[in-house]
Amino acid sequence: MIISAGFAGTPAVAGQVAPPPLVLSPNLTEPWVMQLQPRVQRRATAPVQRRQVQQPKVRRANWWSPRQQPVRQQAKPQRQSRQVAPQFLPTVVDYNGSRKPGSIIIDTNARFLYLVQKDGTARRYGVGVGKPGFEWAGTHKITRKAEWPDWRPPAAMRKRRPDLPAFMAGGPENPLGARALYLGSTLYRIHGSNQPWTIGHAVSSGCIRMRNEDVMDLYQRVGVGTTVHVI
Repeated sequence: MIISAGFAGTPAVAGQVAPPPLVLSPNLTEPWVMQLQPRVQRRATAPVQRRQVQQPKVRRANWWSPRQQPVRQQAKPQRQSRQVAPQFLPTVVDYNGSRKPGSIIIDTNARFLYLVQKDGTARRYGVGVGKPGFEWAGTHKITRKAEWPDWRPPAAMRKRRPDLPAFMAGGPENPLGARALYLGSTLYRIHGSNQPWTIGHAVSSGCIRMRNEDVMDLYQRVGVGTTVHVI
């Protein structure tokens, strides 16, 4: 862009040399030219809307507020208790019956074994008895005693339970437990058990079960020839 040095309408004087034209740099004129140009309105850009993700509300449980405790899952069925009910633990009770001191009375309905003593009392133990179909009653004498006895399941039992072994040596895993008192010529015994939680229940094939510690106590108090009344 060239601009004359004189003012508009003033002629040049003779003999004078006109000064060179004044040239402005484009960098200086560009802002002015930009202002003379019509403004172009920029298209407004719509603001970007951020999508808000609603976070799930976490309900915190406070130990002091039972209402805010999380919902508990339904309890699973409990297994059979491995504890012996307190009433089946050994104790001493009064006895005024007709049985002689030193004899044993087994009440299969109440699930108790009584050892009659001389002072008008009896030592009472909890027992497990024959399950339905295997109940029996009668009077026998103890014909044999054994510590940690071996077990030979009878043929009839093995027929019902083919999974049973023909022989099992005595020991903690043996179903006869720590001691056994054999009754007459029958297959029945008063013996210990490796399943003490069955005391107080009708679960056996006719034998009288006791806790191992209880049958060991009885074992040392009675001898061969002791009379046993099963009622």
